[in-house]
Amino acid sequence: MTHPGEITRRQLLRRIGITAFAAGPGAALLSACATSGAGSEPSAAPSTSVAASSDPANPFGVDPKKPLEVVIFGGGYGDAYAKDVHEPLYTKAFPGVTIKHTATQQIGTQLRPRFVSGDVPDVVNNSGPEAMDLAALAAEGHLADLSALFDAPSADDPSRKVRDTVTPAVLDNAKINGKDLVLNYTVSHRALWYNAKLFESKGWSLPKTWAEFTALGETAKKEGILLFAYPGQKGPYYQLWNVLYTAAKIGGNQVLIDIDNLVDGAWNADAMKKSVTAWVEIQAKYGDKAYFGLDHTQTQVKQLQNKLLFYPVGSWIENEMAKDKPLDFEYAIAPIPDVTSSDAMPYGAVQVGVGENFVVAAKGRNPQGGLEYLRLMLSKEGAKGFTQKTQNLTVVNGAAEGLDLPPGLMSAARAQDAAGQNIITDARFEGWYKELFDHGTEQINVVMAGRVTPEEFCARMQKKADEIKKDSSVAKQTRSQ
Repeated sequence: MTHPGEITRRQLLRRIGITAFAAGPGAALLSACATSGAGSEPSAAPSTSVAASSDPANPFGVDPKKPLEVVIFGGGYGDAYAKDVHEPLYTKAFPGVTIKHTATQQIGTQLRPRFVSGDVPDVVNNSGPEAMDLAALAAEGHLADLSALFDAPSADDPSRKVRDTVTPAVLDNAKINGKDLVLNYTVSHRALWYNAKLFESKGWSLPKTWAEFTALGETAKKEGILLFAYPGQKGPYYQLWNVLYTAAKIGGNQVLIDIDNLVDGAWNADAMKKSVTAWVEIQAKYGDKAYFGLDHTQTQVKQLQNKLLFYPVGSWIENEMAKDKPLDFEYAIAPIPDVTSSDAMPYGAVQVGVGENFVVAAKGRNPQGGLEYLRLMLSKEGAKGFTQKTQNLTVVNGAAEGLDLPPGLMSAARAQDAAGQNIITDARFEGWYKELFDHGTEQINVVMAGRVTPEEFCARMQKKADEIKKDSSVAKQTRSQ
């Protein structure tokens, strides 16, 4: 039985299948790949295609005896889903095959030298603060073309193509330089997350306006609780996301589209300045500069201790902190309050996107096996197993049917349902122009600490964007929505 305003799991999964998500191919924070000529035109790169096979059970012609190497980012999702679900599916399909499994939180540090030397793994979960620059890898021909994957028969039903079993956002956001090169595997919600049980015990309501938000800050301050905090170390991009999404709420998604398309003056848009100004003022009045010295785990523990109310992060937080979460803490999602009386998006607008990207190395020893590994990940068994291990939804339609979803995820689902068409998109420049996103990650701490004004922050970001726009060695990307 559902209550008014709630949705069933079936309705949730149906909505996920039809919602027009928009997230960049690099939904994780990306860092430099030490390859030469990273900005070269993609036409100069070697072929990244894998020939198709007529066998629907082995559509890529995998050699069943050839070993496979998989590298997983051991962050919020852990790596049990790979070890206990996806890799066993592969060994079941090819009995006796050897899989080398590596989990690391230092994707870039460990893999950049290997891509340079040519000793590359077959499948990479490119995520976390050290994730590699996918545009640079694509320009060098390191990423296998996934069009064969999307056109392959589904592992569940050979009469259906893989592309027909996933949310359309997967296909929209797979492209770099016009090619399908990236698989975004999860559905995520980035917003302000809070402890619903604390709010219930205090009799507090979620603030819908900025005046209500600051009033709650005053109330919380009297009880020794911060209204808001973000990690200044290994996570300042959480706040960069937050500022960008707030700007989109104020001015509409066109604000983000213009930034991604390197439109002249996009960073100096009024909505962007208002967003940065609003959050700088929150930090000054209701924050604590000590958090600039904390990383994401330390900050998240502080929230579990009810030392801060709102934390800007994605829906992976619930699983990431599952072992540390006390019984009196229940994650829930809070939409960004109305910043002005004329915000382009109404209260309740939320960010929804696809993320957690996976790529296959075109120059690896077994690219055919890499594509098959992703195909098995996109089976209902593979996707359902991921959700069971991580308590997060995948992009595979209907794969979580019948599963018990945790409170935070159901809260996000209800928020998405209430938002309707008022969905905030991702900013794709983080995957397209690594240098610009890295610059923003550095500058957000500077402005939030009060060392520059919001106007100066926007001017610095615009200057960097202009430099990239004028740099002919950087392949340019565009989006229309």
